[in-house]
Amino acid sequence: MSKIMRLAGVGVAAGVLVAGISLPAVGGVGFGLKSATDAVDLTPADLVEPPPAEVTIVQDAKGAEIARFYEEYRVVVGLDEVADVMKTAIISIEDYRFYEHGAIDIEGTIRAFAKNLQAGGVSQGGSSITQQYVKQVLLNSAGTDQERNKALEASYARKLKELRHAMAVEEKYSKDEILEKYLNIAYFGAGAYGVEAAAKRFFGVTAAELTLPQAATLAGAVQDPNATDPNLGRKQRERLRSRRDVVLGRMAELGKITQAEAAKAKATGLGYKGTKLPGGCESSKYPYFCIYVRNEILNNPDFGPTAKDRLALLNRGGLTIRTTLDRAMQSAADKAIRKWVHPSDAPVASEALVEPGTGAIKAMAASRKYGSDKNKNEISYNLVADAAHGGGVGFQAGSTFKTFTLLAALQKGMKVDDGFTVGAGYRASGYSAFKNCKGENIGDPTHTVTNDEGTPGWKTLRTGTWGSVNTFFMTLEQQVGLCETVTLAKSLGIRRSDGQKLREYETFTLGINEMDPVTVANAYAAIAARGTYCEPMAISRITDRDGRTTKIKPSCRQAIEPEVADAAADVLSGVFTQGTMRAVGGIGRDAAGKTGTTDSYASAWFAGFTPDLAGAVSIGDPGGSQDHKLIGVTIGGRYYGSVVGASIPGPIWKDTMLAALSKVEPSSFTPIDSARFGGCAQNCRPVVPVPDDDAGPDEATGDEAPALVGDPAETGEGLDGLDGLEDLDGMDGMDGMGGMGGMGGMGG
Repeated sequence: MSKIMRLAGVGVAAGVLVAGISLPAVGGVGFGLKSATDAVDLTPADLVEPPPAEVTIVQDAKGAEIARFYEEYRVVVGLDEVADVMKTAIISIEDYRFYEHGAIDIEGTIRAFAKNLQAGGVSQGGSSITQQYVKQVLLNSAGTDQERNKALEASYARKLKELRHAMAVEEKYSKDEILEKYLNIAYFGAGAYGVEAAAKRFFGVTAAELTLPQAATLAGAVQDPNATDPNLGRKQRERLRSRRDVVLGRMAELGKITQAEAAKAKATGLGYKGTKLPGGCESSKYPYFCIYVRNEILNNPDFGPTAKDRLALLNRGGLTIRTTLDRAMQSAADKAIRKWVHPSDAPVASEALVEPGTGAIKAMAASRKYGSDKNKNEISYNLVADAAHGGGVGFQAGSTFKTFTLLAALQKGMKVDDGFTVGAGYRASGYSAFKNCKGENIGDPTHTVTNDEGTPGWKTLRTGTWGSVNTFFMTLEQQVGLCETVTLAKSLGIRRSDGQKLREYETFTLGINEMDPVTVANAYAAIAARGTYCEPMAISRITDRDGRTTKIKPSCRQAIEPEVADAAADVLSGVFTQGTMRAVGGIGRDAAGKTGTTDSYASAWFAGFTPDLAGAVSIGDPGGSQDHKLIGVTIGGRYYGSVVGASIPGPIWKDTMLAALSKVEPSSFTPIDSARFGGCAQNCRPVVPVPDDDAGPDEATGDEAPALVGDPAETGEGLDGLDGLEDLDGMDGMDGMGGMGGMGGMGG
């Protein structure tokens, strides 16, 4: 039918409609309606058509789908992607003269209005497919309950408004275009919006593959999708089957199918499969990464001025979000964690992998499954990230924070062999020995920090780090400055997992602040990138529903001098060969890192990096790490007298890196600037005369001066704080107890 003929039909229908309204009715209804017609406006009214809610798809780094977000599960398709039998079925039951009339079906409208007037209200629809499309648009556009109720109210005012919009829609689109829009916006029940989603949800097929009984089922569902929702139970399925048979009978009555075809289709079962709706972080193979991405969108004003706007964009915007997730690296982390920690264990291990130089998060893994079933030991928050990304309070980071004091010392000009003699305990000389960044005196001369497993003696930046000696780092932090150490840590993105301000106590260097693996891994990635800090990045690009793509670039800055980072990497690489990870060993390529064990074994960490990848692993009990210590515990089927940095986190990191980097060509650290950082400056080891008349010629210069008694770390043997030998029940390596005001001293 031509556009002119359709519009003419609208005019005729409008006249009939007004005439129908003017008819007298029972109970005085006709009088009120006749009066209302004086102000009736039946000119076309433009319909604002916001795009229907579409599914947002989340992909890994290579474009494979990992999750979906949606408010309404809908996949928009073209009319040519819908089976002909589906088009026939929906038109037969909803508007069999769809291609013949204008905005409304005159015959249907007269019939409906006559019955409505007799009933004294709106009891019968008679709406065309165009009018139904208009109704769905108005309903979907409603932002409040009041607006939604108005879009559904049984009144002539609503019907007239829909008609005016329908007239405009008929002017704007062809019949095929209207049918396509209707099929994509209609709700079919069981959480499926649009014919494509319904075909997959109900029968596990695409809209193009629908058979006659399947098409009739979906066509029957749109009339009252809640009453016939097959996902709700047996009664609803019986109603749906009955409704399907009505559609088949109508198709046969109109000659669209034969009576034999209708009978055969009616004889089949409903065939509802209830295909699980894809999407949501709980159903993703990578739930923790999924949660992180979701919160990246919801917390970023770039995606909308308000939280409501951002949620609507995520759940309705039809975005395609490409992330930085590397499946191979994620698999490496998952397998390494499963090897050492079971999902049923009370303590939980979590790990994040970050690419140096970009901040791209490559993997986020945890030992527990994500979910809300406590009987299955599932956990419902992001164990790997901070609170801003769906995480919790985190765990105290322990001696991984000593790295920031090391960096601050190198930045101030100390050399790797500068050092001093330390005892078995450290106590601040006075309240003014430490000042926070407000200039307040926060030293604690009443508390002693100790090295439970360490020995006193001469320690340098190298040996003090390798042995993770608490008393050395307390002395070093006092010399470098607490605020300088805190400021440097902040420059590498260090912030508490719970979002609160960093605790600036004298024991800051011992890791009293609760952290998350993403933040710690990213800070260590900056060292690997020669001091270039990049904000953690989980999204690399976003494509909107119209195909426009926005690429997300890394946000980086030079946080510390490259040479300072190189020197720190040089020192930290010795942790594998001469320090607390010596028993675990390296990974066959340049690598550096630091173990971390907290006071009383509340939690344990390892953070490390290569030039190509950085990672951080934590373990603790999410039920309360201070109340549930890692002492006398069985984890991953192994018994530990105590858990320290090299007991579980270190081996997880090592196993992860070996697998994650197996196909990556090894890169090398930039060598230390020996002229600037080699040897010692003013804090050189004192010369100890050897009482021997036959002393060698170099004695006077101290070149061959022996190590002080009690300083085995100087020779690389009997190291303080050696973490994690299982045959010693994990007791080796806890190199410090005590802390500030109950915050705790750290070790390992």
